[in-house]
Amino acid sequence: MGKFLLILLIFFIIIFSGQLIFNKFISTNVSFGVTFSQKYATELNLDWKKVYLSILDDLKVKNLRIPTYWDVDDLSQVDFMLDEAKKREAKVILTLGIKQPRWPECHIPKDIKSLPVGERQRLALEYIEKVILRYRDRSEIAYWQVENEPTLDFFGHNCDRFDEEFLKKEVELVRDLSDKPIMITDSGELGAWETPMKLSDIFGISVYRKVYNPTLGYASYPLLPYFYNIKSKLAGNKKTFIAELQAEPWFYNNFAVGTETAEQVKLFSPEEFRENVNFAKQTGFSEIYLWGVEWWYFMKEQGQPEYWDFAKTLFN
Repeated sequence: MGKFLLILLIFFIIIFSGQLIFNKFISTNVSFGVTFSQKYATELNLDWKKVYLSILDDLKVKNLRIPTYWDVDDLSQVDFMLDEAKKREAKVILTLGIKQPRWPECHIPKDIKSLPVGERQRLALEYIEKVILRYRDRSEIAYWQVENEPTLDFFGHNCDRFDEEFLKKEVELVRDLSDKPIMITDSGELGAWETPMKLSDIFGISVYRKVYNPTLGYASYPLLPYFYNIKSKLAGNKKTFIAELQAEPWFYNNFAVGTETAEQVKLFSPEEFRENVNFAKQTGFSEIYLWGVEWWYFMKEQGQPEYWDFAKTLFN
């Protein structure tokens, strides 16, 4: 038993020493961005345009990830966001496809949900083409993101099983219509990364520190920051950055509205926000997009401005 504990101790010393050594070689020059969902801001009973303009003018964010929800199909909303970003010389990652940021993950129009998978996919490709043709000449768009964590097919509502051939068709369509780089994302903790990294020009990962499972409750991943960088190199070593860093609570009921403010602070404190940012900086990736900007604004409106104020220090 004593020998086993000694081996275990040596193992942990090696692991933690690896992070300390890694920290000596990583760049501290990190740029931050945010994902913004007009749909989620509206669900929080916020004026989404007011929130978006505050992100640009108060936080002074210069890097944005914006969805083009298929089930919204009101591209005037996207027009507005791109126009305002361009005025402020901000850069945008525009997401395409069925699976996009925010619950229910797969944003499929009601009249299309009941169609056979093949027909849904055909119509999805038509919508992707419509979006690209509308925006491909926009200089503020830096990358196209094709789907959002497409290989993570067990997460989301009304989502089909991951179809690699369909993802290839989407990527091929985007390449035929535009020469802008393509980004695909995967779960930092649960994804294998190989397929999305192989199909994309730029690879994005999500990093979540505290998650919820109906069986286990809340839990944290026992991973050190440099794990993600090593995993990137092993998976193909394509340009990788953090497309989604947890900066809001993981709600067990999926809803912020209706949850007491004190409970929300308990689920994700300002200190946890700072810790997550420091953790992400130690991954060695030079770009970090934060997840939760709508919630920071919501909390500011509830008398908890600490999240919004801390974010200001990152962008200013």
